[in-house]
Amino acid sequence: MRTVVKPDTPAPDMTVDGTGLLCVTLLLRLRKEIDGAEPGTVVHVIATDPAAPLDLPAWCHMTGHQYLGPVPGLQDVHSLRLTAQPAQTRPDAPWHRATSAADR
Repeated sequence: MRTVVKPDTPAPDMTVDGTGLLCVTLLLRLRKEIDGAEPGTVVHVIATDPAAPLDLPAWCHMTGHQYLGPVPGLQDVHSLRLTAQPAQTRPDAPWHRATSAADR
């Protein structure tokens, strides 16, 4: 898939395709795919779940990643920038913060 980005939207360093996934599964995939990515990495997330426009900003707020918003001109594509020290989430439940080293 070729990504066309408008000048005011950062070009993606990586794309996570969550087409057809509900937000819980999308967040599990997103968490796995960004694991080990450098701070400042711009991620475009393809999310067809109608709840994604609410869930992705909430997840970014919880973890500390920067939600950049929907990508203009691209349906169902959202952009975020990874932070240097995000709050860790549970591997089995990315909508919950990790409470111990075993949860990470």
